[in-house]
Parts: sequence; structure tokens; C-alpha cells
Amino acid sequence: MRNSVNIGVLGIQGDIEENISCTKFAMKRARRRGEIKVVRYSEDIENLDGLIIPGGESTVMSSLISVQEKVFQSIKRRISEGMSVMGICAGMILLSRKANDRVIGKTKQNFLSALDIAVERNAFGRQNDSFETYLNVPLIGKGKIKAIFIRAPIVTEIGIGVDVIAKFNEKIVAVKQNNIVATSFHPELVDDRFHTLFIKGISKI
Repeated sequence: MRNSVNIGVLGIQGDIEENISCTKFAMKRARRRGEIKVVRYSEDIENLDGLIIPGGESTVMSSLISVQEKVFQSIKRRISEGMSVMGICAGMILLSRKANDRVIGKTKQNFLSALDIAVERNAFGRQNDSFETYLNVPLIGKGKIKAIFIRAPIVTEIGIGVDVIAKFNEKIVAVKQNNIVATSFHPELVDDRFHTLFIKGISKI
């Protein structure tokens, strides 16, 4: 089991500092040590054991990543090689194979297609429809987890090998597939247990 890990937070958009802070707590919980850094270029991706793709605006994020094609291809290749990845909200959308928007329908953006799911963007409404709730997530331990939904997607289709790990009102809001963990909500704002799950997955590589 690996004790030292190198983790990157994709520095395009979203709660970058919050994810760094949350990951530090998670590493202590998982009894791991290592480096946590912001990554923006393809060469930054090469030596990572794990990558966090934070929330933001998924179409903007995919456009920014695609401008640097090497970044997009490096992430895809490293995931296929076994690099663990955690996608949060927009990060979940980028990892998926396709997405529809509740308002505008089919979206035109690039996907990493690393996670065998389809999603619906803005499934709970726009920014002013954001909300908080509590979820039971047995995979991360006893006790409910506080979940903050901000322009959140839901998972509408899952492929073989995708495990559903959390639902809200019978809608899928968190999944796991091999070395990938993805959530519709923002655990980095309130709880480090999803980040701990992500880190423990790195240790199995």
C-alpha cells in the first residue's frame, strides 16, 4: 500500500483552495503523506498519482482544457494508465461520455469519456436554486454527510462497472468506477470523507 502520493488539483476553475485544504485533512485521515499542488499544464499531469477536477462551468472548463490539447490528452491517457481522479460537479460532467442540459438540451463540449455515465446538467436549476441536504453514503462510513448542490448535475445513465454510491430523491448524485470517484455536490466545502475515499483508491495502485 502506497504511503506517499502526489495529488494535483486542476487549476482551471472552481474551489481550488478549498480542495487543497480538504485534501490535506483527507491525507491525515488516510494516514498518507505527499504533495498537493495546482496543475495547469500537460507536464504537470505526468507524475501525479491522483487528480481532482473541481467544480466550475463545465463548458468553459472543457474549452480551456481543449485550447491546450496536450492537457486534455494527458489527463485521458493518465486515467487509462490507472491515475486516480475525482470529479466534482463540473468535474463529473467532464469525466462523463455525454451530457444534456435541463434547459438547452444536448450540449456541445468535449468530454474525457473516462467515466461510463451520461449526465443532465443543471438538473436542480440554476445558481439561485442551490441547496443543502444530508445524504447517507455507506461507502464512506456511518453518519450522514452534508451535501451542497450548486447548479448540480445528476447521473441519468450508468454503464457496466459503475457503482452508485449516493442518491438524492432517487436521483444518482455520486458514483465510483475503478479509479474514478465523482460527485454532483461539493464535498470540499464541508466534509473530507469523499476525498479520503479518493486517496485510499490511490493507495491500491
